[in-house]
Amino acid sequence: MTPADEDALLVAIDLQRVFADPESPWSIPDFATLEEPISRLLTAFGERAVFTRFVVPAEPTGSWRTYFREWSFALEPGAEELFELAEPWSKYGRRPIDKPTFSAYGAELQHLVRRLEVSTLVLCGVSTECCVLATALAAADDGTAVRIVRDACASVDRATHAAALQVALTGFAPLIALTTGEEQLHGGAGA
Repeated sequence: MTPADEDALLVAIDLQRVFADPESPWSIPDFATLEEPISRLLTAFGERAVFTRFVVPAEPTGSWRTYFREWSFALEPGAEELFELAEPWSKYGRRPIDKPTFSAYGAELQHLVRRLEVSTLVLCGVSTECCVLATALAAADDGTAVRIVRDACASVDRATHAAALQVALTGFAPLIALTTGEEQLHGGAGA
């Protein structure tokens, strides 16, 4: 699978300030290392790429109330700025798919997958063990093949990133496959 394949869609998950800012409680230490591999993927995929953003609902419901009690900073006045796309992603001028859930594979992305007749989602972004994996599982359950670009994703630490990738590969192959940016760009098989 290469970016030239017309049935693949790149999903750049949650490349937001809240994960980029080293002072944020949700900081991803390796966030800056994603710029080069994701930029290359975005260039290759062109218009067949979308961004997603995790957004905080005005009034969390159900178990999200407990979640946001623990992470109350996200509800404070002015926090919404943290949920904007980080540089350089904000310069792409694309409206992201907003989602109040970990998985980006909600109604809007599902509709896009069906409209474009996408057979494979190629995932990159953050956080590997959370929103990337949740999106992969939901898409796979819906019958869409998934490739996680392992060197274009990051997590709270490298051990957690590796563990999440191992779960994806061990528990969900062949529905979910792992690849690298180079393999994705040049048609290698990946794991």
